[in-house]
Amino acid sequence: MSETGLRELLTAGLHFGHQTRRWNPRMRRYIHGERDGIHIIDLLQTEQLLAQARDFAAEVAGKGGSVLFVGTKKQARDSVKAWADRCGMPYVNQRWLGGLLTNFQTMSARIDRLHELTSLKQEGRLDLLPTKERMSMEAELEKLEYNLGGVRDMKRLPQAALIIDLKTEAIAVAEATRLGIPILGLVDSNVDPMGVAYPIPGNDDSMRSCEMVVGTIGRAVENSANTYRELEAKRKAEEEAKRRAEEEAKRKREEEERARKEAEEAAAAQAAQEAAAQQQPAAQQPASTPGAQTPPAQSQPPQQQQAQPPQQAEPAPGAGEGGS
Repeated sequence: MSETGLRELLTAGLHFGHQTRRWNPRMRRYIHGERDGIHIIDLLQTEQLLAQARDFAAEVAGKGGSVLFVGTKKQARDSVKAWADRCGMPYVNQRWLGGLLTNFQTMSARIDRLHELTSLKQEGRLDLLPTKERMSMEAELEKLEYNLGGVRDMKRLPQAALIIDLKTEAIAVAEATRLGIPILGLVDSNVDPMGVAYPIPGNDDSMRSCEMVVGTIGRAVENSANTYRELEAKRKAEEEAKRRAEEEAKRKREEEERARKEAEEAAAAQAAQEAAAQQQPAAQQPASTPGAQTPPAQSQPPQQQQAQPPQQAEPAPGAGEGGS
């Protein structure tokens, strides 16, 4: 982060204040002296206070917070828009709408309407409407873009506000003070620095001085915000990889459990089949009484044996001859 030294502040003309007759007595401690009726601001204090404001803004951005850049005067309008876009922070450089912070809920509805009309225009759906309705919507879109174009991506209240010229942005200062939002303000010799958390004494009527202050703080915010976004992206990638690994491990466990159950079911089914196969032959054999003997297959019943006539004995040889 490049340091802003006294030479740079002196070259940018931050030491020039307002005329002595237009000063605010509460700025006395930041005034070094006067020359030709103009107050000269103490750049030693400006350097120190600018460094403190820069460190605070960097800390806010490093934690993921947002810093609202506010500068509607023509000297600061371009630098506010350029650095806010570069940092990815919300900004107001045209007109401060009353209630932008204190009535943020209503403003959020108008921001949603801005997104809706922008989407219709980008998709070419506005051209399909009748001429009168299309012109009315285009006028509404132009007005919303003018007033809320810089805060279209502001989803919540900012954690800090960089305000250029507290006198011009009195409403913004009052709303931020009411909500307790820390203010980093470029205070000239004609403004009241009370209520500003990080006052930066310096000339707020010079384009170079406004560019110097906005650029110094914007550069710190950009570096811290980019670092935070990189770490956040890395953290999300690690969480996504961890989630995928857990899902893969869970899927593998489920597959293993399913395979184990299928194997157990197959083994149980096979055992049941084997048991059924062993029981089937035993069921087909006839039951036998213990001690009973099976008669021979060729034997005849006793009735058939008794029904056969007895055979006559043959006479012995020579029996008839002896009787004669």
